Amino acid sequence: MNRDWEQTRAQSENWQPSEILRWAFATFGENVAIASGFGAEGMVVIDLASRIQSDFRVFTLDTEFLFPETYDLMDRVQKRYGITIERVYSPLTPEEQEHLHGPSLWTRNPDKCCHLRKVVPLTGKLAELHAWIAAIRRDQTTLRAAAGKVEWDAKFQLVKVNPIADWTDEMVWSYIRKHDVPYNPLHDQNYPSIGCTHCSRAIRPGEHSRAGRWAGMDKTECGLHVANPEASRPLVQIAKPTE
Repeated sequence: MNRDWEQTRAQSENWQPSEILRWAFATFGENVAIASGFGAEGMVVIDLASRIQSDFRVFTLDTEFLFPETYDLMDRVQKRYGITIERVYSPLTPEEQEHLHGPSLWTRNPDKCCHLRKVVPLTGKLAELHAWIAAIRRDQTTLRAAAGKVEWDAKFQLVKVNPIADWTDEMVWSYIRKHDVPYNPLHDQNYPSIGCTHCSRAIRPGEHSRAGRWAGMDKTECGLHVANPEASRPLVQIAKPTE
């Protein structure tokens, strides 16, 4: 089975996003879900999935610190695609977090804040699944540069699918315009990357697309897509994508 898995990983690099999603749905069924923060890339993946089947799963990590525009977009996504977004929360309410760790933790220890509000709830959610689908691109950060289209997520111990890993920003926005995909209006206000209100700002001319995330800090990732050294390989049944 390990040889089959290695073959799938290699072959997937030549698959189109729709082929990768079709493989994921056929292989894992109800045990695969799209994780989305509803950025431009995430909206592309959701729209692509909707063209393959209507009953796909989407979940989001609701930190309870998201922009009003993001919550509004979630409502629009549910209406347009006829799905119910599974909202995943931190075990701690914002008030409990402040009581335990002090006010404005994100200003003093953003890694801790991200861990509590994103990594911990994601760990619990992924324990229910056999695979998850993300919308990361290799050119976003150096830590994402080596992401495979289909890979083993050793950190969370399940298969991770990155169908648009090799896309560019131009390809993302071309798809959105072509298919009239809904998106967060903050993108039109120089927010190429949108997270929590406390840790996202509009970028300035000439800045990197993720410069608005944790601005002024030596931090580029929330911890969800930071890989650990690979551990065991999964036993995955091959399902060749069909047109």
